[in-house]
Amino acid sequence: MKKTDAENTAKKSPGTAPVDGAPPASAPVEAAPEAEAAEPLAPIEVATISPEQLEELKQRAAKADEHWDRLLRTTADFDNFRKRAAREKVEAVRFANEGLIAKLLPVLDSFEMALSAAQNAGDEAGKSLQAGVTMIYQQLRAVLQEAGVEEVDATGKMFDPNLHEAISQQESAEIPEGQVMQQLRKGYKLRERLLRPATVIVAKAPSA
Repeated sequence: MKKTDAENTAKKSPGTAPVDGAPPASAPVEAAPEAEAAEPLAPIEVATISPEQLEELKQRAAKADEHWDRLLRTTADFDNFRKRAAREKVEAVRFANEGLIAKLLPVLDSFEMALSAAQNAGDEAGKSLQAGVTMIYQQLRAVLQEAGVEEVDATGKMFDPNLHEAISQQESAEIPEGQVMQQLRKGYKLRERLLRPATVIVAKAPSA
């Protein structure tokens, strides 16, 4: 018996798909490789510190604290110096004319004495002199006041060693002890700084 052509073709090509359109034989599936095992972590070695190293670390920490304290002190000193320099600069500007004004105070005293003498003159010449001296005196006082000069008038006030200079004491039953009994010369301040204390006589209680 003769075999059919299909049978012959099947024997010659065993791995090919059938002619009639049958699905091809599935190829063998390779097995997936197993997941590789994770590498173990290396052990961490704990460093040990010798007593000598520990002592060295303590010394370094102490030096660091000392340097930090020194830096803080230096910073504070510099800040204080900066503030003091700024304050001195302001004061130098405010009191720049202190020496000149101090030299003008005796001139002011002379004008006051001239005015007192002119007031005692009763003639017309004395009155004219008084008017001229008064005008100059007022001008000078105005200039000094604009510069910041203030009078220290101690008349009738309690003695203040910060503003007054006592040259003597006199007994008095009418004036309280420690009060200015008489002012001999005015005092002056340049703003809040004392230029010249007022010269006074201070009252004291009568002796028993």
